[in-house]
Amino acid sequence: MNTETQTQTTVIDALRQVVADSYALLGQTHICHWNVEGPSFFTLHNAFEEQYTELFSAIDEIAERIRALGAYSPGGLGTLSKMAGFDEIEENAGATKMVESLISQNKILIKHLVETRDVAADTDDKETEDMMIARIQVHEKTCWMLGSFLKS
Repeated sequence: MNTETQTQTTVIDALRQVVADSYALLGQTHICHWNVEGPSFFTLHNAFEEQYTELFSAIDEIAERIRALGAYSPGGLGTLSKMAGFDEIEENAGATKMVESLISQNKILIKHLVETRDVAADTDDKETEDMMIARIQVHEKTCWMLGSFLKS
């Protein structure tokens, strides 16, 4: 394998991890949307729906980037779950626990987005780098918004 192919494989592997993390986060956010209860139901129910809807479109773009780079995107719930390794939230978790869990999972995703951005920058893949910068901004904002819910 030549250096260019190895470099591209590194970017692709990083993007595949981002897809897995994002899909796992989408699933967790959807569970929270379905099962949130209590005085903040309407606020969180709507916020979670906005988040998983946005994630669905983003995952599609990232998976298509992988395809544009000549590789296959990961798929299958079992494969994606194993790759992401997120702890699943309990279906009956309270609103605060849901928000804390989603913040934690967004932070894990941000870590992988930063790693992918840096790999893309090192390989002069400006398109992937730009995509990762935009995703980092979305997830940092999500963490801020969810964190604001936890303030008393």
